[in-house]
This record gives sequence, C-alpha cells and structure tokens, in this order.
Amino acid sequence: MKKLTNKEKEIMTLYWQHGPMFVRELQEHYDEPRPHFNTLSTIVRILEREGYLGHKQFGNTYQYYPLVSEKEYGRSSIAGVIKNYFNDSYLSAVSAFVKEEKISVDELKELIEQIEANND
Repeated sequence: MKKLTNKEKEIMTLYWQHGPMFVRELQEHYDEPRPHFNTLSTIVRILEREGYLGHKQFGNTYQYYPLVSEKEYGRSSIAGVIKNYFNDSYLSAVSAFVKEEKISVDELKELIEQIEANND
C-alpha cells in the first residue's frame, strides 16, 4: 500500500469520518474557499485507482466509499516506516524509541506484560 500524499490523506480522512459520498458532498466538507470540484474528482479517481476507494454508480455519477479502513492504513504505514528506516526490524524500531526517550522502560515493561498476557 503506497503512502498517501497530504491531500489524499485529507480526503481519505473525510471518507473515513463521513462514509460514502459523492464528490459534491465531499466538497461541502471544506471551508471556503473550497477546492475545485474537478481537483477533488481527480484525486478521488486516483485514490480509487490505487485501491483506497470504491464506487457505486447512480445514473451518470458515482458515490465513493473507502475500501481501506483508517486502521488498516495506519498499520501499513507503520510497517512501511519500519521496513524503510529500521531494516524491517521491529526490535530496532522499539530500541530507537527507547533511546530517544519516546517510550520509557516502565512503558516497555508494561508492553511486554500485555504481550505475554495475550499469548496465554
């Protein structure tokens, strides 16, 4: 799963929050000045081509809906970061968080306890 651009993520977030929408409805979720309809339509079609959105046809228009959940996207993003920046090693990633003091030793112990409890 490819990483979304900022604009693509913004649009996907609106679909995750509001569910199926036509592009015109999507446009209404923006403050003025709203993005142009054609701009949004182009990005939505790219998201569909990439497998993030699907559509249902209603006459000559399409209602788009998410095919990938926000949780699925988040997981794949984390996996991509670990693959690209930590040589595909989750241990290296966690070690980096500990070294940078982003996670404490106590939090790490708590995480280990949670993992052990789930494996019982």
